[in-house]
Amino acid sequence: MNNYRQSQIKKNLQLRAGVIQAVRSFFTERQYLEVDTPIRIPAPAPEAHIDAVASEDCYLQTSPELCMKQLLAAGYSRIFQICKCFRNKERGRRHLPELTMLEWYQAGGNYTDLMDDCQELIGFVVGQTNGNRSLSYQGQSINIDSPWKRMSVEEAFRHYASMETEEALAKDCFEEVMVNKIEPHLGTTRPLFLYDYPAALGALARIKPGNPLVAERFELYIAGLELCNGFSELTDPVEQCKRFEAEQKIRESYHKPVYPMPQNFLTALNDMPAAAGNALGLDRLVMLLADTTEIDDVVAFVPEEL
Repeated sequence: MNNYRQSQIKKNLQLRAGVIQAVRSFFTERQYLEVDTPIRIPAPAPEAHIDAVASEDCYLQTSPELCMKQLLAAGYSRIFQICKCFRNKERGRRHLPELTMLEWYQAGGNYTDLMDDCQELIGFVVGQTNGNRSLSYQGQSINIDSPWKRMSVEEAFRHYASMETEEALAKDCFEEVMVNKIEPHLGTTRPLFLYDYPAALGALARIKPGNPLVAERFELYIAGLELCNGFSELTDPVEQCKRFEAEQKIRESYHKPVYPMPQNFLTALNDMPAAAGNALGLDRLVMLLADTTEIDDVVAFVPEEL
C-alpha cells in the first residue's frame, strides 16, 4: 500500500463524481441551463465577512452570484452552475480556501420555492448515490422524507441560545452563538431550514414584506452541518448600492480591503426580474454522504499538498 492520501479516499472521490453527475441530471431534467461564468472578476460582492483573493488587478470569485444574476437580467430564467470559488484564509475541518459550489437561480421564485428545490435535490442525490433514501451521518439516522422542518432564526435563538438575536448582533457575536450554541442542534433527526435572518445579515436578500427586521434568507442544516445559503433576491439597484456601501464601511472598520463597487451588476439590476437563488457547498454535501467530519476526505488535493 502506498502512502498517498488520495489512495485512501478513492471511494469518496468516486462518490463525489456520482454526486456531481446526479446534480447535473436533477437540474437538466427540470429544464435548467448549465452556465459557465468567469472565475476572475473585477469586483466581488462587498460583504463584510467574506474575503476575496486578489488576482493582479482582479479577484477570484467568492461566488458566481453577480454574473449569474446578470444572466437573469439578460433573460435567462432557470440557470445553474458548478464551479470553483475562493475564500481568503478559510481553512478548517469544514472549510477550504478553494471550494466547489453549486448555485442555481430561478426567475419568479422566492426563498420558499428554493427550500422545496433543496428538499427535492438532496432526496434525488441520496437516491442516486445510495440506491435508497436512507441517510446516516456519524451514527445519526436522518429522515429525509418530507416535510422537512423549518425554524426561524428568532425561534432558534430563543430555544437554544442565552440571548435574543438583537443582543447577539449588538455584541457582534451572532456567528459565535450560531456555531457554538445553535448549529449542533439543527437537523439532528430530520433536515432543517433556518429562515428569516436579521436584515443586517442579508446584504443581497430581499427584505420580508411586512417585517423590515428580517431578510428572506435561509440556510439548510443536516446533522448540524450547514449546507447552503439561499434567498429571495434584492432587485433594487439603489437599495443594493446602499447595502454594499454599508458592508464596505464595516470592512473598513475591520481594516479589511475595500473592494471596487460592482457597477455592471448594479446596472443589470434594473432589468433583473423577481428571482431567488441558492448556493450549496458540494464538498459538504459529499461529506454528508461519505459520513465524514473532515472536508479533506472528499477532495483530491488540499492546499498543503500543492
